[in-house]
Amino acid sequence: MPEPGHRLGDHTTLRLGGPARRWVTATTEAELVEAVDAADRSGEPVLVLAGGSNLVVADEGFDGVVVEVATRGVHPDVDDDVSCGGVMVTVAAGESWDDLVGTAVERGWIGIEALSGIPGSVGATPIQNVGAYGQEVSQTVASVRVWDRRLHGVRTFANADCGFGYRHSRFKADPGRHVVLDVTYQLAQGTLGTSVTYAELSRRLGIESGERAPLAEVRNAVLALRRGKGMVLDPDDHDTWSAGSFFTNPVVDAAALPDGAPAWPQPDGRVKTSAAWLIERAGFGKGYGLEGGAAVSLSAKHTLALTNRGGATTAELLELARTVRDGVEAAFGIRLVNEPVLVGCEL
Repeated sequence: MPEPGHRLGDHTTLRLGGPARRWVTATTEAELVEAVDAADRSGEPVLVLAGGSNLVVADEGFDGVVVEVATRGVHPDVDDDVSCGGVMVTVAAGESWDDLVGTAVERGWIGIEALSGIPGSVGATPIQNVGAYGQEVSQTVASVRVWDRRLHGVRTFANADCGFGYRHSRFKADPGRHVVLDVTYQLAQGTLGTSVTYAELSRRLGIESGERAPLAEVRNAVLALRRGKGMVLDPDDHDTWSAGSFFTNPVVDAAALPDGAPAWPQPDGRVKTSAAWLIERAGFGKGYGLEGGAAVSLSAKHTLALTNRGGATTAELLELARTVRDGVEAAFGIRLVNEPVLVGCEL
């Protein structure tokens, strides 16, 4: 049902953003489809919102209807006593992603344990192809069911049709067209997580690269690493008032790679390098803030996070983002790309 407008800053992890003209909370799939489709047919602008972890919303807010995705449901196709083979788990878009990871670890579902502590909803994970510590959801997504706003119907995309790439998908490439209704994940079953190939995580676990560790140990290690970087939400810690990593790691031609920069070879012959390395080497250290301002800064724990220190505005955050982006480009000729979605504002 329609509700009075809400301040979007109360619904985003950055705690920034002005009011919405109208607000609808959809607790069922039917309500979600009805709210979006009715607005589309009437020409009213729509912002679909769930966890709010990947949004930067203008101070002016959103002059349209915000449809909050509050659907719930986690449905595995097997019982807990099945210990071999795998499980297909269909999850409503509005479910908390980290709650799902916690459930998977408890029930012995393998494949998403290294994605612990990531804020946001299940429905957002295939859009961004969420990844961390050597895992991406594209490795476990079996299918994504969506409401197609252009065709006015429900469609299901198999993994191979999702166009997954580094922090990318067909849904991100065609922004706003698809409203994710649910995601089905294909997970193995057992007590050990997938092979750990991310060096920082293997060191934390005390294992060699390529070895496996118990699911709970992997989850706990990832949560500890993320807390150390301010990447686990904490209302009392301003270093967590962010949209996570603000810039994606750039993929560049090998000849464009700065001396000493980390490099991970890509299938197309290019290399992926570290945005954090570039930011720090361009002169923007942890805790960097604009001269004369204290409302926003880079996280004191992780240079990729732009944080709201309390009382900030979106305009101030974007000014800091431009300063960092332009400084890296001036130093290295590499232009960083923002990962969060910008609503009503530009970088």
